[in-house]
Amino acid sequence: MNMDLSRRQFLGTAGAGLAGGALGAFGFGEIEAAFADSIRPFKLVNTTETRNTCPYCSVACGVIMYSKGDLKKGEPAEIIHIEGDVDHPTNRGTLCPKGAALLDFVKAETRLRYPMVRRPGSDKFERISWEQALDRIARLMKDDRDANFIAANADGVTVNRWTTTGFLAASATTNETAFATYKVVRSAGMVVFDNQARV
Repeated sequence: MNMDLSRRQFLGTAGAGLAGGALGAFGFGEIEAAFADSIRPFKLVNTTETRNTCPYCSVACGVIMYSKGDLKKGEPAEIIHIEGDVDHPTNRGTLCPKGAALLDFVKAETRLRYPMVRRPGSDKFERISWEQALDRIARLMKDDRDANFIAANADGVTVNRWTTTGFLAASATTNETAFATYKVVRSAGMVVFDNQARV
């Protein structure tokens, strides 16, 4: 697009731009913020707001996920926006670069969405149901505990130790969930127990 500007028109346009920049620098820039605030709600209108925890690291920042689609009507819910939770005591609405890119994490084609198992001798993973996965994990844990449980040490003192299996807990959980996890793992006799925050 060609514009024919005279020297006078050019100087007038440049002066107007300079004046606008100066007004913003002097503290009259709230107009832009007010304009942005008036537009922002329209993007998220008719969305469902869900609070959650960022899955990346042990900081456990709070996030708000916005999804479109009414599950009560049988519509699939699709996450369209994720932002930091300003009411969360850990991050107060801020997110690191990985947390800010959570929408890409959710929509990634390579994200694991269901349990997979690689059978002995196989060169590929195959999908199994959650029931099959949980039953297999429980069976393997029970067999290992039965074979390797140490009820008493050499002096005959009861120790109830299970040293051949370890447990790695996630840190993006509530204190109540972490306490329940700790009690279950320790009551099973596991000695090897660690948390994602230390890894």
